[in-house]
Amino acid sequence: MAAQDPASGCQHGKKKLPAFTWEVRANDRNYHMQSKKKFAFCLTKKKYAGNAIKTAKYNVFTFLPLNLYEQFHRMANIYFVFVILLQTFPEISTLPWYTLLFPLSCLLTIRGLRDLIDDIGRHQSDRKINSRPCEILSGKSFRWQKWRDICVGDIVRLRKESFVPADMLLLCSSEPSSLCYVETADIDGETNLKFRQALLVTHQELVSEESMATFDGRVTCEEPNSRMHSFTGTLEWRGETYSLDSERILLRGCKLRNTDVCYGLVIYAGFDSKIMRNCGKIKRKKTKLDRLMDRLVLIIFLVLLVTSLCLAVASGFWARMFQEKHSYLSAFYKHTTPAQQAFFNFWGFMILLSIIIPMSMYIMFEFIYLVNSCFINWDLEMYYAVKDIPAKARSTSLNDQLGQIEYIFSDKTGTLTQNIMSFKKCCINGTIYAGTGTGHENKQPSGLGLTRSHHGKKKLDCCDVTLLEAARRDSDPVLREFLRLLALCHTVMVEDKGDQLVYQAASPDEEALVLAARNLGYIFLARTQDTITISELGKRRTYKVLAMLDFNSDRKRMSVLVRDPQGTIRLYTKGADMVILERLQRRGPNETFTEMVLDRFAEETLRTLCLASKEVSEVEYHEWSRRHHEASVLLQDRAQELDKLYEEMEQNLQLLGATAIEDKLQDGVPETIQLLKLGNIKVWVLTGDKQETAMNIGYACKLLTDDMEILEEKEISEILEAYWVENNFSGSRETLCSGRLSQQRPEASCHKKRAIVISGDFLDKILHTGEVLKEKKRRLWQRLACCRATDSQEQGSLVEKAFVDLATSCQAVICCRVTPKQKALIVQLVKKHKEAITLAIGDGANDVNMIKTADIGVGISGLEGMQAVQCSDYALAQFSYLQRLLLVHGRWAYLRICKFLRYFFYKTFAGLMAQVWFAFHSGFTAQPLYEGWFLALYNIFYTTYPVLSMGLLEQDVSAKKSLEFPELYVIGQQDELFNYRVFGVTLLHGVSTSLASFYIALWAFEDRVGSKAVGDYESFAVTVATSALLSVLAEIILDIKFWTVLSFLMVIASLLLFCLFSFLTQSINAFSIAPAVFCFPDASRNALTDPYVLLVVLLSLVVNTIPSLAVRSYRTITGKNTVQQKIRLKARQEPEPSVELRAHVPRGSFHRRSSYAFSHQEGYAGLITRGDSLRAGGTRSAAPRLLCPETTPALSSLPSPSA
Repeated sequence: MAAQDPASGCQHGKKKLPAFTWEVRANDRNYHMQSKKKFAFCLTKKKYAGNAIKTAKYNVFTFLPLNLYEQFHRMANIYFVFVILLQTFPEISTLPWYTLLFPLSCLLTIRGLRDLIDDIGRHQSDRKINSRPCEILSGKSFRWQKWRDICVGDIVRLRKESFVPADMLLLCSSEPSSLCYVETADIDGETNLKFRQALLVTHQELVSEESMATFDGRVTCEEPNSRMHSFTGTLEWRGETYSLDSERILLRGCKLRNTDVCYGLVIYAGFDSKIMRNCGKIKRKKTKLDRLMDRLVLIIFLVLLVTSLCLAVASGFWARMFQEKHSYLSAFYKHTTPAQQAFFNFWGFMILLSIIIPMSMYIMFEFIYLVNSCFINWDLEMYYAVKDIPAKARSTSLNDQLGQIEYIFSDKTGTLTQNIMSFKKCCINGTIYAGTGTGHENKQPSGLGLTRSHHGKKKLDCCDVTLLEAARRDSDPVLREFLRLLALCHTVMVEDKGDQLVYQAASPDEEALVLAARNLGYIFLARTQDTITISELGKRRTYKVLAMLDFNSDRKRMSVLVRDPQGTIRLYTKGADMVILERLQRRGPNETFTEMVLDRFAEETLRTLCLASKEVSEVEYHEWSRRHHEASVLLQDRAQELDKLYEEMEQNLQLLGATAIEDKLQDGVPETIQLLKLGNIKVWVLTGDKQETAMNIGYACKLLTDDMEILEEKEISEILEAYWVENNFSGSRETLCSGRLSQQRPEASCHKKRAIVISGDFLDKILHTGEVLKEKKRRLWQRLACCRATDSQEQGSLVEKAFVDLATSCQAVICCRVTPKQKALIVQLVKKHKEAITLAIGDGANDVNMIKTADIGVGISGLEGMQAVQCSDYALAQFSYLQRLLLVHGRWAYLRICKFLRYFFYKTFAGLMAQVWFAFHSGFTAQPLYEGWFLALYNIFYTTYPVLSMGLLEQDVSAKKSLEFPELYVIGQQDELFNYRVFGVTLLHGVSTSLASFYIALWAFEDRVGSKAVGDYESFAVTVATSALLSVLAEIILDIKFWTVLSFLMVIASLLLFCLFSFLTQSINAFSIAPAVFCFPDASRNALTDPYVLLVVLLSLVVNTIPSLAVRSYRTITGKNTVQQKIRLKARQEPEPSVELRAHVPRGSFHRRSSYAFSHQEGYAGLITRGDSLRAGGTRSAAPRLLCPETTPALSSLPSPSA
């Protein structure tokens, strides 16, 4: 790019970047409406998207076909349709086809209505957003229109507190130098403000609506993309070319703060905007059990097909043998052949055995999911009374998966933290003072123009009484300088609105320090370009600011050089503890004690900060000032020269003390994370915030601990390099643990606790280009060329797998400065390479993509709006409720669904497999063994209710025990309760029950009859049916662990309904009315009143029950795999002795972390000393009245710049 003037952004030349193909012409709608682009074959569509968004899946015309298409992705629905089609053929039909179509229609309708309700909510949300009002330049004036009316190239006027409707180039604003303050909470999770600044040329020239209307600039930039923190382009206007970057762009979703009016040119609209590019598509989520059930349905269908085929072939051979043996019956078979009989019998067996997969099971599935969701909604332990927010299960089909989570991906701001800073403690001159919450608790976050009490009526926020009295006595000079530093050394701006002071801090923690000084009598009153005024215990003093030594991430400190009213020059410095301590003039007892205090503060996970000062002589200052001026006008290496001068000035300091600030976590976060870790759930923090902030929160919430080795980007590069080069792509987790890392540090070993901390930029290099592997060693790439994997896609997949293996081998992972799309990518990688069940939890729009991508999405009702909640599967008010959602409701739901499936399959096989055994004794004729009504009611009334009560209410342990022993959660992660093995055992159990019930009855009926001459087919069928039914109920009774009144009533109801329907369907009256429908007259009464038959039923019940009792007794005696035994073992275990591990870096270097070191970005001091952020006299000389609609106060607020 051509050289440019840093002040104006003007390029001296007109060279375009050839890759830029996105051209935006201001005030030229026709151009953008007519522009087309190819998207498939010869088809074209509009190049520039409109600003209306659509996140809903369906519309009036597409709902029915799309929803049915999605529903028939379930194998069971296809299977049911297949059975219904078979029933339409009278030759093989056993039931009218419409009797099967009705329950399937009910099932599809229930699921369809659920999807429709969810989608109506999305339509309402879209309509609300698209209908937001905005001012669009139309002709020569601005008119109020809707967001959906905005087009690329339009000029939009925004007012304070309004959301930015599209990605726009900032043209000018009502602030000095056309600064614009925005809150980007929905983009990067940060609630402190950032500034954007317009080009100087548009700031000076666009001074009225007429000039806006005649503006014909042309922006050429990159195509729409998902990179949130980067933008590259140029503006061509009046023959000049000006460079553009992300500091000139207002992104959709930002909120305008502390800026009365600003104007922007729309660059990307609607789905082309960066935030929408980061919002993933709505995915239909299926649980692990759902996918397993699809496979099991396919397996059962194939087994059914093979069984029917074998029985049909056998029927053909049997028919031929029968005809040969009984030729006198040839008249009955003259119209059919054995092959034809086999063909019809095949379909007859298919229909007869098709109820092995009953529709009622899926209908009950939906009911169980719904009731378990209601249990979540009704749980008072997850009700947040402060804001009247209950937990809400927005999805009713994912409950069981809550019991199988292996990885949790959490946002930081608003999810783990409250974004509230509290001044907790300080150490001054060797004395420790404990504050109890000086900050803005229970108020709005920083950057929102907080109202503070006027300095004439000081408000005290619970400061330490001892500290307050010491400050008022004013007898300790060190304490006086300490408080004076807090009031002077900062970049906070203030507006005096009559009887109120409105502070605007760069970040929440800096505001907490200024408030602490205010509460102790040192009140920051006003600031100008070169002065700062404070009130010291009621006495007003103005200090002349000689220089502000700005912060940057390398310096980790800030200083201010001032001349006090007596003429003395003093330097006040605050910064990271290790940075300040090594610049002290001497290290005496006070300094040593302060270091010990800093360690104590760090153990309490407080964010520490050291304060120091020194007196500067006139001679020293004048010499330094001259050199400072020379360095500040350098064209090359200006920053490096200024850093050297700052370093020179910040020497021989005198330590005043240390502060400790608490970044308030949400209630119960550390305890929740500890419980989840004990449940073998790994928690990853994915945040748009800075690395130091994220790490500090990691320590505060116990995600990171002192005995962990922190792997950062350099070490990760070395490990991945070792994986590639030394392991020849065949490495595993052990390689990643023991490769290059252990070579460099022999003390490292695989069992040592480790954590990974990486940035979004580094992640992008790993996962997209692999550049991190060759950044400093070009020869590595040449070596990689010789490796086995040469295809670039395969190489990328190997790098991904290596990174995921490394990350999952660590106890904690923190990813900072990640975009919404990167958050989703990380979730996707873990799902892809570990095949693990994932949960994502967040509270802002920047978490939406992650929430959509994870298997379970949880939205927090927080400060960042309701976007995350609207896209989530579950909504909670606090992160701490996650422990109950997973460890109690999730584990119970998984247990209930698994037991429900197991026993539904068991009772189906136990009751209906007798049809197969009967075929061997009925000439393979597909004649039903049971009465038709028994077949119809078996899965609806006779055996369903006990299994249903188990699916609704079953518990192995109480909620309290579930939280007390989180190790029980591992059962769901390992799929112990329902898998192929469990299904196989259930199948064998059901088959054995059906065999015993059938053949014991057959043996009893074979050679004799009862006292009432009962020995007919109908009595035999009733005996087998009763034996199977009672055996199934006995098995369920044995396995219910949590008995309730409902469970007892369900078992009794099953028996009563069996008796009732047997009486009704087998009555003589019913037979006389419809003998073809009620064809078992008095069969049950005849059979079940015979003592011999009752003894046969009892024998079958005993034979079927004894094996189950024996297995349960054996497990109880040996203590194998029972939940209660695991709890007893855990209770008996003594706590393991702690192991002393050496830290990766020297102790103290990451224990004491400065609240200041990550609060600011470079640039604050420049804004203040240049006066860009200060209003003089209420108006700008170059600003038109158009841009200053209101009279403004003498001072403006200074928010945080872009991170």
